[in-house]
Amino acid sequence: MNTLSPLGPNTPRIALIGECMIELQQRADGSLQQSFGGDTLNTAVYLSRAMGEKAQVDYVTALGDDSFSDAMCQIWTSEGIGLDLVQRLPGRLPGLYCIQTDANGERRFLYWRNEAAVRDCFTTPAAEPILAALPDYDVLYFSGITLAVLGAKGRERLIETLIEARQRDARIVFDNNYRPRLWASADEAREAYRSVLPYVDLALLTVDDEQALFGFADFEEVFAAYAQFGTPEVVLKRGAVACLIRCDGESFEVPAQRVETVVDTTAAGDSFSAAYLASRLLGGSPAEAAEAGHQLASRVIQVPGALIPKQA
Repeated sequence: MNTLSPLGPNTPRIALIGECMIELQQRADGSLQQSFGGDTLNTAVYLSRAMGEKAQVDYVTALGDDSFSDAMCQIWTSEGIGLDLVQRLPGRLPGLYCIQTDANGERRFLYWRNEAAVRDCFTTPAAEPILAALPDYDVLYFSGITLAVLGAKGRERLIETLIEARQRDARIVFDNNYRPRLWASADEAREAYRSVLPYVDLALLTVDDEQALFGFADFEEVFAAYAQFGTPEVVLKRGAVACLIRCDGESFEVPAQRVETVVDTTAAGDSFSAAYLASRLLGGSPAEAAEAGHQLASRVIQVPGALIPKQA
């Protein structure tokens, strides 16, 4: 098992693996606001903002050679995210999704992503040097959505990379983010999750996703299951309710911050994960990290869209 705090005197190198899509935010009058988002990309942006010059944050994905992909790369660069591990595939396009938000701030997603370039992220010849470089990073971060969009072959390559990275003392961080529509069946998803969990050092989980995928009755069953996988640090995110943490055999909770008006819950969990990870890598305790996570998430849900302006 690898501990998460601290990483040492050198600037840590962090690679987040996943998909960024074109985001359309539907307004009350029916008009659409266009931006970009995706779970691990959201986390990468907030992590880069939190760590600043104290870390090198790189994103791992595949995009097309279109204007939307160009714009994504420009935004990532402006956020301090490295592009060395981003593939640009000729003739391909990124995925697209639309967010519809109800009066309570809860959202519904509509996706167009079956032909997205990221699906070939780990299967192209250009992926070989990227896969070879990943085990030298200090932290590798991915999610359940990453597992889904990579496909079976991509997941095999990911597992090979995780094994080698851990042999080189890298920390592996996983956010469960289960989206049933991305999988052929729940059985396929469960098999994929179980194939990577033995290599995870920090699991950032949403309780509803764990119940939907594995049928756990309560948090004790979740903690017990991840203990069997050997995950030393598990965080259960529960929205507006206190998060639950089990680290090195001890369990405790950290209250969430109260928000009077929720505008949009998009990226609440992603931003929590970013602030939690940043705090842990900078030497914070799990409790301190959870407080940082709640604080950032409380700001994010008061602004529309996945990525709030820096000044917010």
